[in-house]
Amino acid sequence: MSKAAELANLIGNINAGGGGVNRNVIINGAMNVAQRNTSVTGAGDYSDATKVGYLTCDRWTIGANNTDTRYTISQDSSGPSGFANSLKLDCTTADTGAYASEEIVLTQKIEGQNVQSFCKGTSDAKPFAVSFYVKADSSATYVAELFDADNTRHVCSTFSVTTDWTRVEISFPADTTGAFGDDNGDSLYLNIWLQAGTDFTSGTLPSTWASKTNANRAVGISRFGATTSDTFFLTGVQIEVGQNPTSFEVEPYERTLTKCQRYFQQWTQEASGFATNNYAAVTDSVMHADTYAFMQYHNPVDLRATPSLAFNGNFVSNNSGADRALSSLQINTKTPHVTSFYGTIPDNNEAGQAGFMRANNDGDASIFFDSEL
Repeated sequence: MSKAAELANLIGNINAGGGGVNRNVIINGAMNVAQRNTSVTGAGDYSDATKVGYLTCDRWTIGANNTDTRYTISQDSSGPSGFANSLKLDCTTADTGAYASEEIVLTQKIEGQNVQSFCKGTSDAKPFAVSFYVKADSSATYVAELFDADNTRHVCSTFSVTTDWTRVEISFPADTTGAFGDDNGDSLYLNIWLQAGTDFTSGTLPSTWASKTNANRAVGISRFGATTSDTFFLTGVQIEVGQNPTSFEVEPYERTLTKCQRYFQQWTQEASGFATNNYAAVTDSVMHADTYAFMQYHNPVDLRATPSLAFNGNFVSNNSGADRALSSLQINTKTPHVTSFYGTIPDNNEAGQAGFMRANNDGDASIFFDSEL
């Protein structure tokens, strides 16, 4: 796109109520942040909760149902000019059946309070300009869907993939029916349909907003996973107010990371700043009683909502200069900003003693704070 055309598109979006900085409502569209993992094998096994959902690149969840396709999903180090990363799906087990309810869908869920600028459900409703870069091992057709979770409405478009990086630009119309909730719940989904059975392909693709009908959601789609050579790459994803997709809004890495940490954070040796230290400190502790220690952890970024927690590995509470093995770590109270937890320790008659919690010679010790939509 020429600079003149880009400027015209941006001006057009400004006139439509969009444009400017912070115009992209997608988070981590450049696939720069991958806090959980950089690669997961065997993805697509819908019977295993560790093989679907949020796996690699932050804010991107993969859904699968009733499909034989298995793949490796990873943060890849390739991309079109200007992008260092992409999200890659690489088929490792080809689909052997054709089930009516099968699906593979790549999704980002967006909070309602972050999409109020589209004025959806009002007479001033604005159009949605969607753009992204894709590549595959061969030519294919997939479907992009905007889904309004508050009002169960959707609009869809097919897009083409080739063996070269291609920028997809889609202009979805405004919708004067059904407002997005102005809250921290999920309101708008961007769904990238990669595989779908007849339950989702037997109708007519809705090119304008309509009440959700499953049969219409993925009409015209190719079948990702038909062979083990199938790959799919995605990056540079943007949704903005206006009819004209503009160039991808680049932001500093730390800003993207902070946005991602609203939904998921982890304490690890690396995240603590001591990647090679198996004894990195987590937080202060106090011996609340002779047999258990109390800890309070302040999250570096306020989470979207009260998180769920998961502990992995070995920790100790160091009090009076000695390590006390922590076991049975449990949550005491939690808020989006601070979480307190406690663990059982040997009885050393040290109630009231202050100390600190740290990893116990365990490079894999970690704590996960999950507040995803």
